[in-house]
Amino acid sequence: MIKHIARILLGLIFIFSGFVKGIDPWGSAYKFSDYFTAFHWSWLGPLAFSLGVLLAAAEFAIGVALVFRFFIRISSWFALVFMVFFTGLTLYIAIKNPVTDCGCFGDAIKLTNWQTFYKNLFFIALALIVWIKRKSFDSKNGHLLPSILSGITMIVYVYLVVYSYNHLPIIDFRPYKVGVNIPEAMTVPADAPKPVYENVFYYKNKQTGEEKRFTEKNYPWQDTLHWEFVKMDEPKLIKEGYEPPIHDFRIETREGEDIKDFFLYDENNTFIVIAYDLYKTNKAAFEKINKLAGYAQQNNMNFIGLTASLPDKIDEFVAETGTQFEFFNTDEITLKTIIRSNPGLIVLRKGTILKKWHFNDIPAPEKLQEELDY
Repeated sequence: MIKHIARILLGLIFIFSGFVKGIDPWGSAYKFSDYFTAFHWSWLGPLAFSLGVLLAAAEFAIGVALVFRFFIRISSWFALVFMVFFTGLTLYIAIKNPVTDCGCFGDAIKLTNWQTFYKNLFFIALALIVWIKRKSFDSKNGHLLPSILSGITMIVYVYLVVYSYNHLPIIDFRPYKVGVNIPEAMTVPADAPKPVYENVFYYKNKQTGEEKRFTEKNYPWQDTLHWEFVKMDEPKLIKEGYEPPIHDFRIETREGEDIKDFFLYDENNTFIVIAYDLYKTNKAAFEKINKLAGYAQQNNMNFIGLTASLPDKIDEFVAETGTQFEFFNTDEITLKTIIRSNPGLIVLRKGTILKKWHFNDIPAPEKLQEELDY
């Protein structure tokens, strides 16, 4: 009984992990890029997308094989090796902290590095049980039914991954999903926990010349007769406070002025083209975007672009594509988080995200209202 619970539970965990990363292939690629940057392996950057897709597919396939007992003896080996490797990796990450989120479950579940390591200890125990009992898992239905079920599941998975790549993730786990009101998501409740810091001070005894370390609880700031302040360490974060789901959204002019409120509180529709890097963006999509921009502006709707590209690159791009709307600047990571498409398009009304489009799905002007009503 225990071996079957371990097998099914471990399999479902692998399936969930592979699924949430697989339907967000660009999110997986961005996480690999974070790792490459943290480990100073930037030369591996071009492989980030392929590795992200392969890792997610491998996890999903192992999970499916475990659940349906498809080549269970081989899949149990893969599961164990997988868990041994990633448990060791997450221990290193927890100690060194090169990245703050391992991305093990994509954007669906956020864990600290230590939480990830402890989670993997539990999973590796399940993998060991399955591996030890691997020879006792022969399917009562032979090999035909597990093969059919595994094959159908993998076909559906591949379809969903390809669809999410060519459009947008079928499930959006990020803070900028449709229906979110950005100003509300940026609000910090009055009773929200505040961050806790430890401050360390160094004072010199005027009589002995001895330098001593103090904390906020006992530092002698009033005893100027015996002690002289020397220095203070950089405050150390002991406990993190509340961080709103959206905390880094800005719309900046070339002069650095943040004008997001002008668009977030407007009662008319505001269309925002998001192209985090104009050098890498799909320029052909701007033919449709420009038509939509003209229609929106004729109907008194706001239409702007957001990018992390430099001003001179923006000017070159505008001249090349003939865009008639203004580009503003936003942090690149924020733009990648808002939409997994370069370019992508979102529409806001009073700060609420009404709709998001991949560049493959940007509607023609005559179809726009129908899309918004839907």
